[in-house]
Amino acid sequence: MKILVIGSGGREHALVWKLKQSPRVTKIFCAPGNAGIGTLATNVPISVTDLAGLLKFAQDEKIGLTVVGPDDALAAGIVDLFQKNGLRIFGPTRAAARFESSKIFAKEFMQRHGIPTAASGHFSKSEEAHAFCQKMKYPVVIKADGLALGKGVVIAESSDMAAKTIYRIMEQKQFGEAGSNIVIEEFLRGQECSIHALVDGKNYLLFPGAQDHKQVFDGDRGPNTGGMGTFSPAKILTPEIEGRVHREVMQPFLKGLQAEGITFQGLLFPGLMLTSGGPSVLEFNCRFGDPETQVLLPRLKNDLVDLMEATIDGALDRQSIIWDDRATVCVVMASGGYPGDYQKGLPITGLEQFEESDDVIIFHAGTKLDNGKVVTAGGRVLGVTALGADLRTAQARAYEAVARIHFEGCHYRTDIAQKGLVG
Repeated sequence: MKILVIGSGGREHALVWKLKQSPRVTKIFCAPGNAGIGTLATNVPISVTDLAGLLKFAQDEKIGLTVVGPDDALAAGIVDLFQKNGLRIFGPTRAAARFESSKIFAKEFMQRHGIPTAASGHFSKSEEAHAFCQKMKYPVVIKADGLALGKGVVIAESSDMAAKTIYRIMEQKQFGEAGSNIVIEEFLRGQECSIHALVDGKNYLLFPGAQDHKQVFDGDRGPNTGGMGTFSPAKILTPEIEGRVHREVMQPFLKGLQAEGITFQGLLFPGLMLTSGGPSVLEFNCRFGDPETQVLLPRLKNDLVDLMEATIDGALDRQSIIWDDRATVCVVMASGGYPGDYQKGLPITGLEQFEESDDVIIFHAGTKLDNGKVVTAGGRVLGVTALGADLRTAQARAYEAVARIHFEGCHYRTDIAQKGLVG
């Protein structure tokens, strides 16, 4: 089987890495890919939003399965297009992808079906948003309704900060049309936990928990990013809380789909806040998380192709997932200045040390080849993932690897997975 993976980040590198292990796979293409992906697959210079170009390539190459990485391709309707043309593709349709492409749609769905989530309001006029904030206790959370590369969420500590945030998003169009509507919600206290589940429309299979580190600086300080690192398993996802996730989140979600006639087949990724009152959904994502994928797939023992095809065929009730007991930690090495402005084209050294390693995997996120050398090409450059018998071992191994890789201005958090070792 030939496979096409759509995307160019660390998530897509991890997907390619795992799919290549399947004995069913004969060749993998990735559009557009990156320098690391190019060592495992054939990169194809087609944009993730060039749906016509991707369709033609898949038809010409007789691709047996297409796997969609990023949210913007899903929101643009790539799954609908491929299905209409008789091609097998993993991911939800454009209508189902609204759970991620519209936070307002997701919020209203959760409220209709009793899925726990923060109290909120949504607004298309800035004056109404300002008036709502005057009634709220601080801090409050302000979110762009649409897709904003994981950066469209701001925690406003004061009314002044809230007013400035609303102005930037709605009037200055900081996130473009994604901020034409916004959600303002109460701030929930607790620890965040990422949950992934394969969903075939009627059945689901839950993955182990992972904990992301969104803020750019140690101690969860600074602006939000796409994710500075993650680890799995997450001990805060106790068997009791996992049971509540099944009963209060996943089961009502499936019942809601059926009640409203929504077909969802793909990967559902609810971001949870584990509060003193239990799990609460912060947002729904409709694709694999980045960087959560980089710690989950190294623990997956199953053939990922089999699981994806079962999802497409509505046959997850005939599948079970087997997980490696080892822990995984991923530390993101980012460009200096990220998530703001940063320099590109800087040489990266030290990568060759880990090409044969069984315990350390370097997933490329923002890289490209320049005259045969790997250089930086994005804000998040590398995801250094390590496995270990326990979380502390995996953490130490990841940071040992990070210390041996270099590029000018490199920035990374030094406390990834530390919250998993406390208490």
